[in-house]
Amino acid sequence: MPGTAGSSTLPVVVVGSGLAGYAVARDFRKLDSDTPLLLLSRDHAGFYSKPMLSNALAGQKTAASLLMKSADKMASELKADIRAGEPVGAIDTTARTVTTGDGEVIAYRDLVLALGADPMRPPLAGDAADAVFCVNDLDDYAQFADALEGAKSVAILGAGLIGCEFANDLLHRGIASTVLDVADRPLSRLLPAEASVWLRERLESAGVSFRLGVAASRIDRADGGGVRLALSDGSALHADGVLSAIGLQPRTALARAAGLAVARGITTDRALATSAPHVWAVGDCAEVMGLNLPYVMPLMQQSRALAATLCGSLTPVAYPAMPVLVKTPACPTAVCPPPPGAVGEWQVMSSADACEARFVRADGTLLGFALLGTATSKKQAWVAEVPAWFVN
Repeated sequence: MPGTAGSSTLPVVVVGSGLAGYAVARDFRKLDSDTPLLLLSRDHAGFYSKPMLSNALAGQKTAASLLMKSADKMASELKADIRAGEPVGAIDTTARTVTTGDGEVIAYRDLVLALGADPMRPPLAGDAADAVFCVNDLDDYAQFADALEGAKSVAILGAGLIGCEFANDLLHRGIASTVLDVADRPLSRLLPAEASVWLRERLESAGVSFRLGVAASRIDRADGGGVRLALSDGSALHADGVLSAIGLQPRTALARAAGLAVARGITTDRALATSAPHVWAVGDCAEVMGLNLPYVMPLMQQSRALAATLCGSLTPVAYPAMPVLVKTPACPTAVCPPPPGAVGEWQVMSSADACEARFVRADGTLLGFALLGTATSKKQAWVAEVPAWFVN
């Protein structure tokens, strides 16, 4: 349980100022207005919504307009000490201290790791391999948006959630996108095959191109501008720019160096407790009971539970049915994935304007679903049928 380390004035220290870090800080402050709260951020620490980055082009949003509140404003609202540009270099879980990049040693009452995740980068050869963009934060978005000036085409590596969202969003800038993936269909990890095909057809009708079952092996600068991608099937593709969206890797190096248990993410129990006392993990960096779920709804459930625990009421995280909304206006999509390892089958029905997919077990219980097109109007009704993953 949370407690003191020789002083009642020691702060709760949160490492990270993304959605997870700020969610925990806000929920904690709703319950405790007095305990010192310190947020350490390796970047500017301004508050913005990361999920908005993949559909900001349609609204002609700049990085500046996406920034909702400055670090100073957040510090005032949260009654917190927020230090921008202050990365953590080391954690001593025995002494209960963190050491910042400039060598300052800070004692903590409790430490919350909200480190986020890094974009995975494909192994690419070629003299333009270093020109591939990844959009994982506000600064990345600013650089990518600037690079689109004058662009007519973009190759997107990855046909998952973020790849499809950016492909749709680029259409609003008049930029043609070609989405490449080694899988044979888009959103292959979230949708059954029939629903993937339905999604692909709508995105293609809107102007998105797909090259599936292939990967880029090298990227070189092309004569006359742009880049040339050499593909695994022997073909080539020319584009004005390249965006990689092949997935995220939880940031675990700091935790691993501190001796914390790490698998894909920083491993925790249902209370978000790591393998060291008074150290907790939330958000994209956390692997909770074997699950790493890089979505907003699990993050919000985690932050509320952890805030209560930090205030003395041990609260395991609850995971209700948590639908994921895919931001592809050309094909509105809502997915509520079945629990990992669930035994059942997909049942799919589709028409010209709707696709409904139900994942049911043998007794007919609905364990997950996918709704596309006009069928998304059924989301709330179907969510009510799906059992929770974790309940208190």
